[in-house]
Amino acid sequence: MAASPALSTYREGSLHAAVKELYAGPGGRTEESVDGYVVDVVRDDELVEVQTASFASAARKLRRLVEAHRVALVHPIAIERWLLRVDADGALTDRRRSPKRGRPLDIFEELVAFPELVAHPNFRLELLMIREEEVRGPIPAGARYRYPREWWRLDRRLLEIVETIRIDTPADLLALLPEGLPSPFTTADIVVASRRSKRLAMRSAYCLSKSGAISCVGRAGRLLTYQMEPVGLRAAEVAPAGYGQ
Repeated sequence: MAASPALSTYREGSLHAAVKELYAGPGGRTEESVDGYVVDVVRDDELVEVQTASFASAARKLRRLVEAHRVALVHPIAIERWLLRVDADGALTDRRRSPKRGRPLDIFEELVAFPELVAHPNFRLELLMIREEEVRGPIPAGARYRYPREWWRLDRRLLEIVETIRIDTPADLLALLPEGLPSPFTTADIVVASRRSKRLAMRSAYCLSKSGAISCVGRAGRLLTYQMEPVGLRAAEVAPAGYGQ
C-alpha cells in the first residue's frame, strides 16, 4: 500500500526538503499521488523522486512508474560535510569538517537496487555533488543498548550544490569510473585507480554490467575482466556477470 502524503513527509529531513523544493520550482506540484504512489515532485513532463539514502525502498515504486511516465531520480552526494554536535537541549557543542569526501563513483553503492533502469528510455539519474551539514545529537538513554555509539544523526542540511551530473544512458555511467583503467579491466583495477573499497568496485562492475555499459570478456586469474561497450548498447544485449566478482 502506498503511503499517504502526510506520512511521506513526516520524517522528511532538511536536505530532502531543500532538494525537493529546488526541483519543484514555481510550477511543480509536491507530494502528489501518481498510479498509487506518492511522488516527491510532479512536473508537466516528468516525475521527480529525491533519494537521500538507500535506493532499496524506492525500487518497486520506480520500476512501476517508468512504465508510463518519465522519471528522474535525484541523489545528493556530499563532497564536503561539516559535522555539528548538539547536546540534549539542541545547543551546538562542536563543529568540524569530516575527512570523508564523496565522489560520483559512490552512486554505485545504492544503484545496485535497480541498475537496469539506467537503460530504460523513461528513466534518468541526477547526482548532486553538494556541501552539507550533518547534525548529530545524543541517543536517548533508553535506546543506547541498541547502538554501539552515544550519538545519532538528527538531520542533514544543504549548504551548496557544487555540480550536477546527469545520467541519461548506460554510456554516461562510464564517465564515473576512475581514469587510467586498462582495457579490459577488473574490479582490482577499479580499487587501485579509485583508491576505494573492493566492495564499491564490485558494486560498480555489477551495475555497469547490468545496465549494459560493460560486458564480461574473460578472466584474469580469479577475477572477471570487463570491456566498455559501444555507446547506445542496451542492457538486454549483454549477459551480465554475477554480482560480487
